[in-house]
Amino acid sequence: MSTMTSERPQTTAAMSDEEWALRCDLAATYRLVAHFGWDDLVFTHISARVPGPEHHFLINPYGLMFEEITASSLVKVGLDGEKVDDSGALVNPAGFTIHSAVHEAREDAHCVLHLHTINGTGVACQEEGLLPLNQTAMLLNGQVAYHDFEGVALNHDERPRLVADLGDKHAMILRSHGTLTVGASVAEAFTYMYFLERACAMQIAAQSGSKLVVPADPVQDVVEKQAASLSKAADFLVWPALLRKLQRVNPGHDS
Repeated sequence: MSTMTSERPQTTAAMSDEEWALRCDLAATYRLVAHFGWDDLVFTHISARVPGPEHHFLINPYGLMFEEITASSLVKVGLDGEKVDDSGALVNPAGFTIHSAVHEAREDAHCVLHLHTINGTGVACQEEGLLPLNQTAMLLNGQVAYHDFEGVALNHDERPRLVADLGDKHAMILRSHGTLTVGASVAEAFTYMYFLERACAMQIAAQSGSKLVVPADPVQDVVEKQAASLSKAADFLVWPALLRKLQRVNPGHDS
């Protein structure tokens, strides 16, 4: 959870401190996605499950740019897609379809991050998907699932197939569509997305050169085992550093 929060707005007084901290982290994630150039106008989505038995989750108000989202502007919805707060904001139907499916099926998926980047979608258009060409990609070995394109995600019938394809993985390439990651925390989901997007960018760059070299299987196995510490690094090293950076380049998410 975020440790860099400003004084809470009066309108948030009724919510728990835990929910407010989650809102601050999620708003920070939206702004960091914009900072890294991963946003797509007002499209794509990041969600986080609100603590409690209700399975409510937070998602962006449809129409705001990611760089301007704040903790108090996030919309709380239920698994039925209905808002459970008095926000007048719209919710992207495609965002609800994807995120409600994952939150309902995966108790460990407290945060779900979905993007349409140039490099991520470029790899999603390739038959072989993400190739284990380099250390960054190899750190995701055994963690990347694939889901075939079925059109814009408006059909709720797609949800069982999407979660079946995701299985217990932390990352998924949505073919001809984009990328998706999940995590037990906002920090973990973001860190997996950083590695996935960077691996995709490296692959696109490598493919512009000469014949590709894929490291041998024994090395692949070594790196996959070494990736076990990625989640711990996400919460205790990566996320605090990212929050400090955000305070320098685009403060105000925690309002």
